[in-house]
Amino acid sequence: MTRAFLIVMDSVGIGGAPDADQYFNDGQPDTGANTVGHIAQARPLSMPHLAGLGLGHAVRLASGQDAPGLMVDPQGAWGAATELSRGKDTPSGHWEIAGVPVPWDWHYFPDTTPAFPPEVTARICELAGTGGILANCHASGTEVIDDFGPEHLQTGWPICYTSVDSVLQIAAHEDVFGLDRLIDLCRDLAPMLHQMRVGRVIARPFLGQPGSFQRTPNRRDFAIAPPAQTILDIATKAGRVTHAIGKIGDIFSHRGIAHLHKGKSDADLGEHLIRLGREAPEGSLTFANFVEFDTNFGHRRDVAGYAAQLEWFDTVAGRFLATLGPGDLAIFTADHGNDPTWRGTDHTRERVPVLVHGAGTRSLGQVGFGDIGATVMDHLGLAAPEHGTSFL
Repeated sequence: MTRAFLIVMDSVGIGGAPDADQYFNDGQPDTGANTVGHIAQARPLSMPHLAGLGLGHAVRLASGQDAPGLMVDPQGAWGAATELSRGKDTPSGHWEIAGVPVPWDWHYFPDTTPAFPPEVTARICELAGTGGILANCHASGTEVIDDFGPEHLQTGWPICYTSVDSVLQIAAHEDVFGLDRLIDLCRDLAPMLHQMRVGRVIARPFLGQPGSFQRTPNRRDFAIAPPAQTILDIATKAGRVTHAIGKIGDIFSHRGIAHLHKGKSDADLGEHLIRLGREAPEGSLTFANFVEFDTNFGHRRDVAGYAAQLEWFDTVAGRFLATLGPGDLAIFTADHGNDPTWRGTDHTRERVPVLVHGAGTRSLGQVGFGDIGATVMDHLGLAAPEHGTSFL
C-alpha cells in the first residue's frame, strides 16, 4: 500500500469551462474568466514546483491561453478537470471531486432586500434572542461588517447576508455577541436551511471597532451532508487513516474523517501538510483545502495579493513534495475559479488544474472532477464511488 494526498487550492481555476456563459458576475457571463491565466498575464508568476508538475500546460489545455512564467517542461502528469454539478461553489466542487456530484439544484436567495423569507428571519431571531437582524441582503463579507458593524454593536442584532452562492452567513462580534453564541446560532439554524437545499450556514465572527473591524480565523461552516458515500467514507470503512486539513471537515460534515487539522491561516495549514507528508501512515488518505486564495484575494479582486499567495503556496508545495517517498501519490487541484481580474466579487465558472506527482510525466487531457477521487481510490487499492474513472 501507498499514501494519497489530495490538495485543493480553493478557487485556483484555469479558465475554459464550456458552460461559463450560464454563470454570471454583475449580470455578465463568466465566459473568458481564467484565474491563473489572467494573473500570470498581469504579472508573470514564479512557481517552479507546480509549474514543474504542469500548471502552465494545464492552463493552455483548459483555455488555449499561455500563462507567462509557468510554461516550462512538465515533470509530472497534468490535466484539466470539468465540473458536472451546477454550482460554482465550495461544496459542489469538493463533493464531486470526492465522487458525489450534487444531485439537486441548490436554493439561492434573491438579490433583494430583504433577501430572506420571513420564516427564516423569524427563526434566526428566535435562536439569537433578538428583536431583529441586520443587512438581510446580498453583500461582500468584509463590506457588510463595515456597513452594519456599528449598528450591531449598538443593538446586538446579528448581521445576516448571502451571495450568489447557496449560503446564509451570519457575522457577529466575538466579544459583544459572543463566539460560542454565534456558532450555536448557526449550528441550530442549519437544519432548517438544509431542508431548503441551502448548502451552508456560515458563522463569520469579527473583532474591532468601527472603522477597524477585522474578521477572525474562527469561521465555522455548517454544510449539508453529501447524499452518498465519498472517498473519505469509503477509506474510513476500509480501515484506512484519514486526515482532513483546513475546512475539509466542515465541507463533508465531519463524515469519514479520523483526524482534523485546523489553523489560523493557510501558513498553519501548510505546516500541517508538510508534517503529514513526513508522518502520515502507509495506506492513508490526506485531504486538504487552502482557502485564502479565495477569501483574501479572489473575492476582493486583489490581483497582486493572489499572485503573491500563489507563489508562496508553491514554496509550501516544494517543501511538501520533498517529504514524499516512492509510491506516494499527490494531486493538486481546485474546486472552482475566482478570477481577481473579473467583474463583480463572485466565484467564476472555470475548469481546474489536475497536477499529479507519482503518476509519471504525461498529459492526462480533459478529465472530470469525479475522476480525481476515483484515481485516489485506485491508488489506495479501494473501490471508487460510482462517479469517476481513474486516470492511473
